[in-house]
Amino acid sequence: MEINSEFLESIKRLFLYYKTLGEKAMEQLEPEQLFISVNEDTNSIATIVKHLSGNMISRWTDFLTTDGEKEWRNRDGEFEETIKTKEELLQTWDKGWNCLFNTINALTPDQLSEIIYIRNEGHTVSDAINRQLAHYPYHIGQIVFYAKMLKKSEWDSLSIPKNKSGDYNSDKFSKEKSVKNFTDDELNKLK
Repeated sequence: MEINSEFLESIKRLFLYYKTLGEKAMEQLEPEQLFISVNEDTNSIATIVKHLSGNMISRWTDFLTTDGEKEWRNRDGEFEETIKTKEELLQTWDKGWNCLFNTINALTPDQLSEIIYIRNEGHTVSDAINRQLAHYPYHIGQIVFYAKMLKKSEWDSLSIPKNKSGDYNSDKFSKEKSVKNFTDDELNKLK
């Protein structure tokens, strides 16, 4: 497999990993907790989801042919509390991720060096992907951290549980060396 094909496969796994982390964090909360904002400068999980979805739909719609900051996007409106139910929140979440994955799945290795624009600034396709792969995990980290703070009962760890690093490493080192993406095991664990 050539390096550009490997890159595309790797980013698909990473986006899926972060999508799954966000979902598993939100699943641990009561529906009303998704809408809590602790102060005026803090966004609720629902607002973070709305922003992520708005960004994804803007960036990934007509990805190769139009600027990633669409004229119709209302970024400031993404931070207004308008989502009212968990079902609406999950529909908003899925709409953004579906737009992203439909675009990523259609990309070919030879398109990675093409130039696309975000706010009139040129990026190679691979740079634009990396830009979003830095942005989305930032917000998903916020979702996970916020969910851990809001959870009323014991948190089900989404990574190596606290004080379990030794067990985790012992298990890993007890197996033969292999070449694979770390998300292979992590996604199976999150399922």
